[in-house]
Amino acid sequence: MPKIEVDSRAFFEFVGRRLEGDQFEQILTVAKAELDSSEDPVLKIELNDTNRPDLWSTAGLARQLRIYLTGAIPKYRFFSTPEERLDFSGRTIEVDPNLREIRPYIAGFAVAGKSLDEAELKDLIQTQEKLCWNYGRKRQSIAMGVYRHESMKYPVHYRAAHPDNTNFVPLGMDRPLSLRKILSEHPKGRDFGWIVEGFDAFPFLTDDTGDVLSFPPVINSAKLGAVEVGDTDLFIELTGTDIDSLLTATSIVACDLADSGFTILPVATRYSYDTKYGREIIAPFYFQRPISVDVDYGSRLLGLEFTTEEAVAAVAKMGCRAKAEGKKISVTVPEYRNDFLHAVDVVEDMMMGRGLGAFEPIQPGDFTVGRLTEIEVLARRVKNTMVGLGYQEMIFNYLGSRKDYVERMRTSGEELVRIANPMSENYEYVRSSIIPELLGAEAVSANAAYPHSIFEVGKVSRLDPGDTNGTVTRDYLGFLHSDRSADFNSVRSHVAVLFYYLSIEHMMRESEDPRFITGRCAEVFVANERVGVVGEVHPQVLENWGIQMPCSVCELDLTIFL
Repeated sequence: MPKIEVDSRAFFEFVGRRLEGDQFEQILTVAKAELDSSEDPVLKIELNDTNRPDLWSTAGLARQLRIYLTGAIPKYRFFSTPEERLDFSGRTIEVDPNLREIRPYIAGFAVAGKSLDEAELKDLIQTQEKLCWNYGRKRQSIAMGVYRHESMKYPVHYRAAHPDNTNFVPLGMDRPLSLRKILSEHPKGRDFGWIVEGFDAFPFLTDDTGDVLSFPPVINSAKLGAVEVGDTDLFIELTGTDIDSLLTATSIVACDLADSGFTILPVATRYSYDTKYGREIIAPFYFQRPISVDVDYGSRLLGLEFTTEEAVAAVAKMGCRAKAEGKKISVTVPEYRNDFLHAVDVVEDMMMGRGLGAFEPIQPGDFTVGRLTEIEVLARRVKNTMVGLGYQEMIFNYLGSRKDYVERMRTSGEELVRIANPMSENYEYVRSSIIPELLGAEAVSANAAYPHSIFEVGKVSRLDPGDTNGTVTRDYLGFLHSDRSADFNSVRSHVAVLFYYLSIEHMMRESEDPRFITGRCAEVFVANERVGVVGEVHPQVLENWGIQMPCSVCELDLTIFL
């Protein structure tokens, strides 16, 4: 969950009053936040709602508390809408058509009217980091840059640049590097270069004179991108791959700076290709649509009776303007929020606006007796049997790499479930077998006395086009025996003992599997249904893992036994 640090003086100035002790901690629940620590003048606050990125800043969190305490909802008059376009006075961004398949969207605005103090600069940097890391998926879908506005000349050009022929001095360095060299030689390039390195051209941002703003989403230039305390005119841009998230993040930053006393100056982005909001978008841009909810529906969900007037008042305390329409209320979504996906999201604001203290605790009306699930009962029987056979229980990660699950195992990997946004390649796939985990443990256990006998009971998941979800998750048993004498018969005897104590009839049929030695592998069947595989691990697989001792393994689908 996001954790922010705020200057207490600036924070309570935004709130409009100073809050102390229990009163402060209680009011934080309105934003699903809690005080982590207080070391004057710094407050460390943890936010427990990832759907509200507008709260991840000093101004944003204070805004929510101020609205709840005073009922005064701020009005931001610098937003364009699909129906009303504000004057942007020649401030434009021109978008290269070649960026459509690389990093297609950009939004920006300028600010003026006051100088940036130290607390505001720190908070702006923190907002940038939190939005881009958490909400922007480590800059993959949103990245943000801040620049000195007075040194720029419009239009700004957002173009696709050749990675080897385009050079500039990146922030934190004193010599020019090509875009490609930045990926390997600059710390930010090594951190975020993976986002663009697979493309033939890289995103590049310059003003009309050719002065470089940045290489998004990696690093700003040292000339225009080095913002300091005392700067008065700023240009803020955000690039990304999802236009709604990008425009929401732009609105959040604009509202924060407006609350800090800056004047927001709209900037128009002109695309050479179609977007869902047209080819010219003036940011900050308000695109959200009203959402309605039946008040009776909300009352039933919450177990507390609301009138339409009470519902309107409750959501207003959360910053939402609303009006009654018969038995429904129609809510106008705040400019800085885009988390209303369903009527139930309005009901949640009704609950938060009324206050959690309004809901009295109720004892459960039904008496139930807890019990273990069938699969857990079976799993415990299996574990007891395996321990009795001399095996040691292991617990492994459910995520791993393609190298471990495919390349080392000599399999195709067609059934593997891939994570869309992995933290690293080591946690990119959901395991479809326990065997790679067992071999991984054996690979680092060569110094332990033999024989080695280990097992795990856990879940595996694989793609299944026939399932409504596209994947199936099953409970599996996997066990490994490693010794000089480990062979098919040694692990086969353990399989027989396991089935004997489970009182289940089984049979085996010889099979071919690239993970095992030909002729020393068999499929296990129960009532003519395949439940697993047993065999001697292929020497090439052992070599891939760096294992020098023979290994025999078995893997069984326990779900089928039920």
